[in-house]
Amino acid sequence: MDINELLNLTIKNNASDLHILPGIPPVIRVDGSLRYLSNYAALTHEIVENMLFALLTPQQKELFVNNKELDFSFGFGGGDYGNLGRFRVNIYYQRGFASAAFRFLMPNVRTVEELGLPKILHSFADLKQGFILLTGPTGHGKSTTLAAIINEINIKRSAHILTIEDPVEYVYPAGKSIISQREMDIDTHSWSLALKSALREDPDVVLVGEMRDPETIAAAITIAETGHLVFSTLHTNSAAQTVDRVIDAFPSTQQDQIKTQLASTLKGIVSQRLLPQINGGRIPAVEVLLGTSAIASTIREGKTHLIDSIIQTSQDAGMITLESSLASLVLSGSISLETAKSYSLRPDDLLRLVG
Repeated sequence: MDINELLNLTIKNNASDLHILPGIPPVIRVDGSLRYLSNYAALTHEIVENMLFALLTPQQKELFVNNKELDFSFGFGGGDYGNLGRFRVNIYYQRGFASAAFRFLMPNVRTVEELGLPKILHSFADLKQGFILLTGPTGHGKSTTLAAIINEINIKRSAHILTIEDPVEYVYPAGKSIISQREMDIDTHSWSLALKSALREDPDVVLVGEMRDPETIAAAITIAETGHLVFSTLHTNSAAQTVDRVIDAFPSTQQDQIKTQLASTLKGIVSQRLLPQINGGRIPAVEVLLGTSAIASTIREGKTHLIDSIIQTSQDAGMITLESSLASLVLSGSISLETAKSYSLRPDDLLRLVG
């Protein structure tokens, strides 16, 4: 069995993910749901290992065997970057056997409009400095939304865009900007080293693939403080939770300083979910916080419990509650009310908006 055959089937079925585990047939994820590729028999661990190791360089194979897990990406379908798209891969051991999860990335970076995202996200591409966070669960489109904003900057203006990723996901077309994409273990040995050297690389825009620890968070905020536009992601469920997560990542003795830094740099938080549509496919619902003076004061004073009410009362300024986003999708016939309720943080507010 050939891994390329399975990757082609993933693309052909409009799947977001491919899972390969010994003992079961290959599995794809379509519109958020897992499906067995029923025409295939259960894979043996020898077949899985041969398929996966065929994708690795000798150095990657050594890293995987030593560390028991490995992240990497590759272009698929020919050409330097893959004319059919890219796959982000995590290879790991489970029950002693090699297994893998493949995430498919479209070959073209889609626009805010093509993704069905609110127009207010265009404003982030026009900023010259500040801190923008994309949040939400794994697999709900954070990287794709970030790529849309980054590519808008690339097309609109002359800037040096520096990305630090694990692994590199989207590859950007030629535009007015220059783009340096640094990948863990290939272009740098660690997040801390890459972030320390970032300011020496003369960036205008910095994308930090994920803020994994206090050191990374502090470095990202500091880069934003020094007059750069910084984007990053967190696995949180709302804007208020995101602010709390950033602050709580630090010991109590440092939290006042972080509140002050975050209050002065934060320009926006987008919390995103991908929901199954009635007619197939998935569509985003988003909560959008903008870094207004009211939000800055709330963060500085440690009154993050007020963030939700500020978003609700600032919709004229461009902020969006998750419930209003969900209600719009229900009223347009894109998603069912049951789906909206299952993703809502405040179901009573949602029912009032659709009622």
